[in-house]
Amino acid sequence: MKIDTFLADGLAVAPAQARRAEEIGFDAVWTGEVAHDPLLPLAAAAAATSQIQLGTAITLAFARNPMSVAYQAWDLAQASQGRFILGLGTQVKAHITRRFSMPWGKPVAQMREYVEALHAIFAAWQNGNELAYEGEYYRHSLMTPVFDPGPLPEGQRPGVALAAVGRAMTRLAGELCDGVFLHPFTHARYVDETTLPALEEGAASRGRPQRPWIFSYMFLVVGDDDRQQAVSEAQIRKQLAFYASTPAYTEVLRGIGRDDLQPKLLPLSKEGRWDEMADLIDAETLDHFVLRGRLEELPGKIARRYHGRADRVASYYALPEYEPERLSEFVKSVHTATDALSGGQR
Repeated sequence: MKIDTFLADGLAVAPAQARRAEEIGFDAVWTGEVAHDPLLPLAAAAAATSQIQLGTAITLAFARNPMSVAYQAWDLAQASQGRFILGLGTQVKAHITRRFSMPWGKPVAQMREYVEALHAIFAAWQNGNELAYEGEYYRHSLMTPVFDPGPLPEGQRPGVALAAVGRAMTRLAGELCDGVFLHPFTHARYVDETTLPALEEGAASRGRPQRPWIFSYMFLVVGDDDRQQAVSEAQIRKQLAFYASTPAYTEVLRGIGRDDLQPKLLPLSKEGRWDEMADLIDAETLDHFVLRGRLEELPGKIARRYHGRADRVASYYALPEYEPERLSEFVKSVHTATDALSGGQR
């Protein structure tokens, strides 16, 4: 199992953050689409590193068209010599239509076409295939030589991964993608009962020999003493309460018998009563989502919870500003612990 980290704060600091992550030994650095563009920082990170993987977790697909994203992904794959992974997600209708002023359709059907269009464009550039993708949402039928960037060396084509929560989107990832990003608001039972079966069903429907790799966030209550851990836990409780208030995630709560939480939390969220919301996340519910301890105590716990459920993990919140040597030992210990459970395969 790989252990990854995130770049934060945009383009200017990306090279230094990526170099530090590579020196510590993290397997990949990811960018998210929040207050900064997710692709630009990875161009700077690619130039500043030589081994670490780079990817978006995630890029908002429906805020862009497949051709524009294909050019960006191709360039990043070339610049990084094959280390780039394109992670895609849908966001929700209000952000796509009101923030980005882009059209919104049926998310699973639209995402299916989006990924198929990307694959068609990549095949045209890599193999010289005629570009003739025709769908309801996307149509790409023109690629003249002057606009064709040409093939990449063997093995450098960008991977495509998809963020998924529900069964339908997860099944789609199993059909068409190299990887899948689990939503941060998930737990072992949901992965076992919903995510893995849907991924395997999707892969089997296309005759794929194995499911895509799985990326999972980790909520880590981490600190060297009770006070530090209490601060970490308070932050996580608020975030979990926010997610639990959202109707779309009721199925996740139902998996642990706590779907009663959502109707209690939603009215509080509309009134901005965040502290009261956090108080409703009891210790038993919290334990389904978090791992806790000093940094050195976490690798074995990570291995036991995520073995067989994830192929790569990353902390949802940035780890404390420990010295690089301590973080490097933590990364090595996660690798060692997970390798022991998987027979040395990572």
